[in-house]
Amino acid sequence: MSTYTLQNLLDIMAKMRAEGGCPWDREQTLESLKQYLVEESYEVIDAIDSGRVDKHADELGDLLLQVVFQAQIRREQGQFAFADVVDRICAKLIRRHPHVFGDTRVSGSQEVLKNWEAIKVQEKKDAGGGDKRSGESSSLIGDMPRHLPALHKAHHLQKRLARVGFDWTKVHDVVAKIDEELAEVKQALAAGNAKQIDEELGDLLFAVVNLSRFQGLNAEEVLQRAVDKFAKRVQAVEQRVHQAGRELSQCTLAELDEHWNAVKAAE
Repeated sequence: MSTYTLQNLLDIMAKMRAEGGCPWDREQTLESLKQYLVEESYEVIDAIDSGRVDKHADELGDLLLQVVFQAQIRREQGQFAFADVVDRICAKLIRRHPHVFGDTRVSGSQEVLKNWEAIKVQEKKDAGGGDKRSGESSSLIGDMPRHLPALHKAHHLQKRLARVGFDWTKVHDVVAKIDEELAEVKQALAAGNAKQIDEELGDLLFAVVNLSRFQGLNAEEVLQRAVDKFAKRVQAVEQRVHQAGRELSQCTLAELDEHWNAVKAAE
């Protein structure tokens, strides 16, 4: 049985920010809190990956605190309160799920996503067109978060375009695009043009993200798993080298390759 309620959390946050409350909490601003919002989001993901239910509950609480914290600052500024946040998301969910809360019929999840994008476009028109300076009013991708990690941003940009039919139809064509971009990277390397190498490497990465998405995978998560696997193998190599009474810096490349191959074989 729960001891506290959401209202308790809001009251606790208000008291920490009030005169005589916590000096650190009182010093925080929306700008200073941005880093914690990012960190807590990633810690939630780590908790999910860990499979620990208790840790997941803890980290979701830390993330919720960041929402409550920012809402409290806006409340103090007389701009909005947490209740307005709840009101907006509830209204948005109802508005964007006419197949649940209205009479619209859908054939499956893909039609749901297509309708979602169409509703978002209409919302911008109803709101007066959005920010004309940024092109948001007329662009399908005008509201893409600027601070998303690049792989994640590429994945979501490609997904949005796919929902309106701007996508490959066969995986062979996606792979062919990667081959094309790789060839252009090789040409740039041969020419020794630093600016061109930078651009072509970006195009190659973007094409690889597209293949990942096309296969139903998220490139950010795919790369994270690869990094984790690589790090685990490096630690295993270090252990083997240390057991021999040596350091990695004392080994030749051939010796390190031998250890690496032994670790892979043991997997």
